[in-house]
Amino acid sequence: MKIEKFLKKAGVAFETHRHPKAFTAQELAHEEHVTGHAVAKSVAVHADGRNVLCVLPASCRVDFTKLSGALGATKCGLVSEDELTELFPDVKVGAEPPFGSLYGLETVVDERLAQCECITFSAGTYRKAIRMSYAEYARLAEPKVFDFAAS
Repeated sequence: MKIEKFLKKAGVAFETHRHPKAFTAQELAHEEHVTGHAVAKSVAVHADGRNVLCVLPASCRVDFTKLSGALGATKCGLVSEDELTELFPDVKVGAEPPFGSLYGLETVVDERLAQCECITFSAGTYRKAIRMSYAEYARLAEPKVFDFAAS
């Protein structure tokens, strides 16, 4: 299901913005003229054989030691680009929206992002972004919130 249809069906307020191509979350922050701390970057990982969608500020990176501890996993690592294509068949690689439940994935959010009033994220393409309140995002995504990012 496309992210915009999902959000409309849920009845939440959100804005969509078109912008020049942005292949990374930091580029998206630049194009949207917002801080990277408020742009949600989606990173799919393997955690002891299960797939998890990690959502963190664009200005941060996943600390796999912290993430393993938070998830109670012995081993965590990035999924491959081919696996991303399989997990997220309706979006561009690197433009995954932060709603793991739409793709059968557990969603975890770094506590830094959870402190934002509003977040911006890719709408599944390199040219479109969505901005919405974090509270509404959390209500829909039902993520677990942990400290797993590093600056």
